[in-house]
Amino acid sequence: MKLMKNKVNKWLSRGLDRHVRLAVTGLSKAGKTAFITSLVNQLLHSATNPRLPLFQPVREGYILGARRIPQRQLLVPSFDFDLNMQALHSQPPLWPSPTTDVSEIRLEIRYRPQKRALRLLQESVTLYLDIVDYPGEWLLDLPLLSMTFDEWSEKQSKILTGKRKTLSKEWLEALDELDPFAELNEKQILDISQKFTTYLYACKEEAGLHWVQPGRFVLPGEYAGAPVLQFFPLVNKSKSESQLKEIPPNSNYGVLKERYDYYCKHIVKRFYQENFSKVDRQILLVDVLEPLNAGVDSFNDMRLALEQLMQSFRYGKTGLLQRLFSPKIDKIMFAATKADHVTPDQHAHLVTLLQQLIHDAWQTASFEGIEMECLTLASIQATEPGLVDYKGQKVAALRGHLLNGDPILVYPGEVPARLPKRDFWEHHQFDFRSFRPIVTDVDEPLPHIRLDKALQYLLGDKLK
Repeated sequence: MKLMKNKVNKWLSRGLDRHVRLAVTGLSKAGKTAFITSLVNQLLHSATNPRLPLFQPVREGYILGARRIPQRQLLVPSFDFDLNMQALHSQPPLWPSPTTDVSEIRLEIRYRPQKRALRLLQESVTLYLDIVDYPGEWLLDLPLLSMTFDEWSEKQSKILTGKRKTLSKEWLEALDELDPFAELNEKQILDISQKFTTYLYACKEEAGLHWVQPGRFVLPGEYAGAPVLQFFPLVNKSKSESQLKEIPPNSNYGVLKERYDYYCKHIVKRFYQENFSKVDRQILLVDVLEPLNAGVDSFNDMRLALEQLMQSFRYGKTGLLQRLFSPKIDKIMFAATKADHVTPDQHAHLVTLLQQLIHDAWQTASFEGIEMECLTLASIQATEPGLVDYKGQKVAALRGHLLNGDPILVYPGEVPARLPKRDFWEHHQFDFRSFRPIVTDVDEPLPHIRLDKALQYLLGDKLK
């Protein structure tokens, strides 16, 4: 009888267990690695964590604890939580290395159910949390799935202005020598594709631009050196539809189009099918401060990247994501990262600026009945608020250590509450520095700003 009772309880327990798959997305340098590392760290300390007052399961004491367990996806690399924590606890503390490939980590979270019906069936329930991480550069490839090679080439032609026009000079000079409609010249295709890749690297690293596409060209992973990454847009070489139909498949144009189509189908589409088809919750991280620092070109480029992504991430029945991958996403959070890089009085402006950037996507998701939230956070706190004397008055400032270890007390500047117009850049200057993490003890949870609010929104309803 006792054995039968244990079997029944075990069966009931499995029936009550819940699963959540969280996708952590964001543009390059938005802080995805830091966010996942801190989120896991907070949950592993959840039984006694004093840093999570806004996370209801911890505040009210019905979360019992969490632990890491082996992930289900055996072909996907594991998120290197231990190495990241080692970097944060080194002397001096260092930031974890940025994401360079897809990875996953799985947590088992045990809690006491709060709903009366569940409490009658089981004293404790388990939530299995799978967290997916991947490079922000790959995120930018999603819009390619709704564009033909010719449409993509035309779009790339339109953005060759400002810094891009300067950086693309060598690539465009080589492209001028190519006859797209002649018989395939493999050596010439390889040479131009290498110059195109160099141009994309320069956009990302030298100019601080975000719209770098295709994303795998700058972070190729396992496809480094493969012909699938050896193509480029044919800018300023337009032909009529009738002319294009007459071009043989063994021409330069035919091979470029074939590789583009293969890239979209076998790399981009397959990646999102494997990683988004079972996603329940999503958080999109955005670093607004670095583009503000870099200037109008960088900020507008980041805005363009977000607009294109939001068009792809439409979650209604007609959206690209829904049509191709049918995700189960019912909650999305947009987070402006690095809140600790501005003074607390500027946090509200950071939120309203982000809301302006994602306005259209917000309206669409709201219409489709999907919950959305917008906030600012610092996954791992790097500064502390302070005051500085300025013309006899106390002014809010930040105290911390720069990446080289120098201590600093600085007022970084005001964040615009609305999308800045061009004349804004002529009268406002920013000093958003890069700080190293705050020193913490190995047995303490990492300091943060509003990560508990993010946890409450993303997981709170699943832990009742």
